[in-house]
Amino acid sequence: MISDININFNEPNDIYILIEKGEITPSEAIALLMQFENKKNSISASTYKEPQSKDIKEIMEEIDSLIGLQNVKSLVKEIHAFVEIQKCRKQEGLINEPLVMHMIFKGNPGTGKTTVARIIGNLFKELEVLPKGHLVEVERADLVGEYIGHTAQKTREQIKRALGGILFIDEAYSLARGGEKDFGKECIDSLVKAMEDYKDDLIVILAGYKDEMDWFLQINPGLRSRFPIQIEFNDYNVDELMQIAKMMAEKRQYSFSLEALLKFEDILQSSMNSMFYNKLGNARLVRNMIEKAIRRQALRLVSQSKISRISREDLLQIKPEDIPIDLSEFGGGH
Repeated sequence: MISDININFNEPNDIYILIEKGEITPSEAIALLMQFENKKNSISASTYKEPQSKDIKEIMEEIDSLIGLQNVKSLVKEIHAFVEIQKCRKQEGLINEPLVMHMIFKGNPGTGKTTVARIIGNLFKELEVLPKGHLVEVERADLVGEYIGHTAQKTREQIKRALGGILFIDEAYSLARGGEKDFGKECIDSLVKAMEDYKDDLIVILAGYKDEMDWFLQINPGLRSRFPIQIEFNDYNVDELMQIAKMMAEKRQYSFSLEALLKFEDILQSSMNSMFYNKLGNARLVRNMIEKAIRRQALRLVSQSKISRISREDLLQIKPEDIPIDLSEFGGGH
């Protein structure tokens, strides 16, 4: 019997070795494997814990750690304070303002809109404004259908996914570009209804370029009052973009040589004078440039010497020749 055999094993491979040695039979091996699996499941069940969510202090520190975005940080702190005080007033039996938290984010790509939306979702979960606080990011194609009735169905599906959290609609102004006969209007109507039906279980954030979002609100005046919080995400300046570049490189365990840093900064400065700058993507441009530099560094190292001769310092350092000059592949024209 198995109980009579003195067996110590930690992994299934130990059991297979015992079979090869002839110390146990195949049927005994099967029984031992079943015991092992039961034991493993028992341990997993007793030690598993739900992932701990960040507390409010950690979330606010995360907001503070973001580079730039001073006006955004200030407004998030206002929202945090407002929610806390309204909760206190409710506990004291005082009149408290309704928590209408639908928002409009205006700004160019790469200015941190999605990042801030995720942080706000986490904050609202901890403040018990939202039960889940997750972010569902969509655009026109995810919401607008191709025939009558299709749009309402698609919109409902995305709303269902977002319940308990935030529905983040990027380039929201595109919902109104087709005019009165476009199915985008049907989507807007469905969203407005959902915001009323699920007012305690859903927050909608509309995002896009500033001018386009202003135009969108002008032709949909009823939406402005439904989105009382409007946040403008300004472009990063060169100093802020360089801070972002260093941070991104460090996270990937790379560093710039002094010459590479100067070249990177010059290219960013020149890009700001480009008529395509608002499409280059701010922090997104920095990320694309770093990823390109890393690939160019790899090609340089492989071309210059044998893999066995590449030092740790070689692997860490990005040099001037690794920095891409042509930004056209990142959407910036020539």
